[in-house]
Amino acid sequence: MTTPVTQTMGPPGHITSPTEPYPSPEALARATTTHRQGRFAISTRKLPISKAGPIDAMSADLGIPIPEMIFGDNLVRVAHDGSGWSVAFTARDALDAVDKTGDKMLQVSYARDWSASRERTSAGIQEVVKPFDWSYSTEYRGTVAVEQEGAANKSFAPSDRPIPIELLKRRDPILFFDDVILYESEMDDNGISIYSVKVRVHEERMLLLARLFMRLDNVVVRIRDTRIYVDFATEEVIREYTAKEAGFEDVKRKLLMTGLRPDEVPAALRDANQIAELLKDRIVDGSLESVKLGS
Repeated sequence: MTTPVTQTMGPPGHITSPTEPYPSPEALARATTTHRQGRFAISTRKLPISKAGPIDAMSADLGIPIPEMIFGDNLVRVAHDGSGWSVAFTARDALDAVDKTGDKMLQVSYARDWSASRERTSAGIQEVVKPFDWSYSTEYRGTVAVEQEGAANKSFAPSDRPIPIELLKRRDPILFFDDVILYESEMDDNGISIYSVKVRVHEERMLLLARLFMRLDNVVVRIRDTRIYVDFATEEVIREYTAKEAGFEDVKRKLLMTGLRPDEVPAALRDANQIAELLKDRIVDGSLESVKLGS
């Protein structure tokens, strides 16, 4: 039986000066919590909203305006000690996966006003210098890295082996849990776009859920889920990606059909879990992959 060990590197360092551009390495280390299970290390970090310096640097790096609430130092990472393999989730990489070509922009009646407020220009959203998907509907599925030489073959490959949901429904003790937000935008009060990562670890397995929840009022609702499942005994990692989407009015109608009163619908439209269940038959994209890390 593997004995779980959880290390907390002290309280997070709080940055109070807007001129201090980045947390120090020591502050990042203190803010990081690592749980070890078998040969895997599961790390999470939560720090306050990024300051002006890092925000400007990230926006320049990515070439797009970034959301109002950006947690640029937050992190969720699953690493395998034996191979140097890891998959991590960061705000910077999630936003880098947002469409920057304009091909996937939402064309709505008030896009011009929204664009003007974000770009500080009178131009409409199709006329800005660098069009982008201003709903921040990223297709990000995590950043995979291999730090050890000779382990280049440790990459995800297409698989037909699904995540064993029945095992995850068992009431096994939760040894480690965290919920980390990477970014959030209210799209100038036109809805919400939020990317968050939840992780829970049991003795024999773990599940990570990275979710993009985007609701553009009167237009569309999207859920894009990336699930990372780890079997600690076999050291197999399964990654499942599912994208769901439906029109706004369709979702409202479905909520009313569940028995909700009209005055209860606005709250339900903010509940990503409820919306995800509602859209389970509205899958528009998906993939299933796995990698075996054991020697």
